[in-house]
Amino acid sequence: MASSKLHGGENVASIWRNTKGFTLQVLTGRWFMAFSSFIIMSVSGASYMFSLYSREIKSVLGYDQSTLNLLSFFKDLGSNVGIISGLINEVTPPWVVLTLGGVLNFFGYFMIWLAVTTKIAKPQVWNMCLYIFIGANSHCSTNTGIIVTSVKNFPGTRGIVLGILGGYLGLSAAIITQIYYAFYGNDSKSLIFLMAWLPTAVSFLILPVIRHHKGVVQPNDSKAFYNFLYTTLVLAGFLLVVIILQKTFTFTKSEYYVTSTLMLLLLILPLAVVLVEEQKVWKRKQENINTENPPKPLNITTEKPNLEKPAKATPKQVSCWKNMLRPPSRGDDYTILQALFSLDMVILFVATICGLGGSLTVVNNLSQIGISLGYSGHSINTFVSLMAIWIYTGKILQGVVSEIIITKFKVPRPLILTLILVLPCVGYLLIAFNVPNGLYVASIIIGLCFGATWTVLFSIISELFGLKFYSTLYNVGSVASPIGSYLFSVRVAGHLYDKEATRQMKALGLTRKAGEELNCNGSECYKMAFFIITAVSLFGALVSLILVLRTREFYKSDIYEKFREEARATEAEISLTENKI
Repeated sequence: MASSKLHGGENVASIWRNTKGFTLQVLTGRWFMAFSSFIIMSVSGASYMFSLYSREIKSVLGYDQSTLNLLSFFKDLGSNVGIISGLINEVTPPWVVLTLGGVLNFFGYFMIWLAVTTKIAKPQVWNMCLYIFIGANSHCSTNTGIIVTSVKNFPGTRGIVLGILGGYLGLSAAIITQIYYAFYGNDSKSLIFLMAWLPTAVSFLILPVIRHHKGVVQPNDSKAFYNFLYTTLVLAGFLLVVIILQKTFTFTKSEYYVTSTLMLLLLILPLAVVLVEEQKVWKRKQENINTENPPKPLNITTEKPNLEKPAKATPKQVSCWKNMLRPPSRGDDYTILQALFSLDMVILFVATICGLGGSLTVVNNLSQIGISLGYSGHSINTFVSLMAIWIYTGKILQGVVSEIIITKFKVPRPLILTLILVLPCVGYLLIAFNVPNGLYVASIIIGLCFGATWTVLFSIISELFGLKFYSTLYNVGSVASPIGSYLFSVRVAGHLYDKEATRQMKALGLTRKAGEELNCNGSECYKMAFFIITAVSLFGALVSLILVLRTREFYKSDIYEKFREEARATEAEISLTENKI
């Protein structure tokens, strides 16, 4: 009897140790880190929501379209100029930039909320530009901390990793909107307040989990991320149905509670994939512990291995300024200056400015475009809300499809960028000619291509210039976005819109009063702007073809082979260390 009790106590203690050990492994593992990254990205897309609250800013503060577009430019500038975040992330753990991002997010959007609710005196335009720049700049810190860390943790599946992370970022506008309806009803001013506190709270809660893991690429990495992908597709499908239902029927607050609860349950669904993958890792560890003669790792001889690597001759240090025009082979680790002065980066930068400039003009001005073309407020809210779904779909499709294309068919990824620059031209012309219901189709095409552009851009940068300084180079590529936004949204679309609006007022014998918003009606408001944007996008596509020709030989090779070799070497070292212990 005593023996049974003893064995029973040992079994309970063993179960407790295993449960505790497995829980600790899950919480500190790279799969839970991936899941936590998804959660942070799912509430970090405030920069995609400008169309939902820009009308409040325009009406309360009495801005014309050029001034509103100037705000959108500073929003794009803030959300894409993250060089400082990249440099900080090069020398600090990820929690540092995530903390910085949380602080910036709350301060920037909280100040905008105070201004729109008139709790402070009406700010000067430069004040509002500064506030929205600070709030949007938080996304650089968040994206750098999450995306760069994830790509380094899963280098062999970076295409689908970037696609899923970008997909959650694209869905975040729809996710935040659902939470906003449940918390605040239909008060768009409160949406700004929600944008201030929610991403900050989530980042602070999760940031201890986001860290670098030793680069071991397991054979099931790709399969696991496809399982993550399936869970995001379920979430996106649910949001699509809910948005359509909410625009068709009038929902009560309790019904918003129900849809938000279901959405949150779908958000944590990827946790099931995490548990399955960590269980596999746990099982392998237990087998190694329990096996008296564990199998020797691949490529290791039966003789006692020499774990000490042969000393390498230390290369003579050369000034970074002297070798900046002598870059390594494509795919190797470039220095920051070598990448900046690379012709590949210049071509990529110019093509991206041409492509993102037009797409951002539509994303940031979708409400104003709809109003000027005579769409109802109900219709405008519908395709503004659905834009998040199209952006998500574009990021996911590019991440998955292009990964298959370049690995199986050896097609240069820049060729996909070329196609992404050409397709939106169809949407631009639908808007320019005001085709009946054309804005619905245009918003779908442009949303898909806008989302896909980001994923393909960051993938190309990581593949051509290496991962050593990816934190900084990732943010260098992002700078193309605000430049394009300023050129086409502010200087072209905003200027021509206000010019036409002023002409219409004069034709009616009206004079604009100080502090009164300036509105334009009719297809002429944006026609010339989108003709110009179409021409520039086609030019960008031609420029990107140069990069296709320059990189076609590189993409014919196995661009991920070196990461698999490093992973095998790391795994062999770990196995040898465990066996020695």
